[in-house]
Amino acid sequence: MAHAGYIREKARQMRVRRRLTIDQIAERLALPRTTIYYWVRDLPIHDSVRHSGPRQAARLKGNRAMQRKYRLLREQAYKEGLDSFAELACDPTFRDFVCLYIAEGYKRDRNAVSIVNSDPAVVCLGAYWIRRLTQRPLDYRVSYHADQDLPALRSFWGGQLGIEPYSIACQPKTNSGRMSGRLWRCEHGLLTVRTMDTYLRARLEAWIVCLKREWDRR
Repeated sequence: MAHAGYIREKARQMRVRRRLTIDQIAERLALPRTTIYYWVRDLPIHDSVRHSGPRQAARLKGNRAMQRKYRLLREQAYKEGLDSFAELACDPTFRDFVCLYIAEGYKRDRNAVSIVNSDPAVVCLGAYWIRRLTQRPLDYRVSYHADQDLPALRSFWGGQLGIEPYSIACQPKTNSGRMSGRLWRCEHGLLTVRTMDTYLRARLEAWIVCLKREWDRR
């Protein structure tokens, strides 16, 4: 996939000026690590260990070992995603979920899988697959206008998702101002479904790649 030149330049500036790692740049720009690597591979961050004391050097070494450990775990999860796509895709609603995530999913945090929408069918499909694919807890949040009935919104989404209504957190829309003259609003507010699962996020990235490859072959 081609990216605008200014995005590549921004990645290179983040490497040079802010001295960010490839993983940090990929997370901030919501792009694959491999893409960032090819953009900035000629701009290594110089090693500063020789300018620090032995304690700082040991700390940096430990940090790098920890980063490498979790990078390898993310890469393993990504490979598991590639390997599992064909079997999961036998269920057409799984393909629907991946398509939905491409369009509506939150992509700027490699540790989170999150979908937000006002359509109950979309939210329920997303919640179903996230629950099925992770062992981590899910959290729910409804964004609402100031003149909406919050208990009724919670009750509606609790019934749709089969959860306790008061387990749904609330977030008022800061721009509503009651907006008494508006002609349209989300009748049931916007519902966010989220789980913090780094490795599900890595597998999901692989599933997105697999699905897009199928599209490219059409």
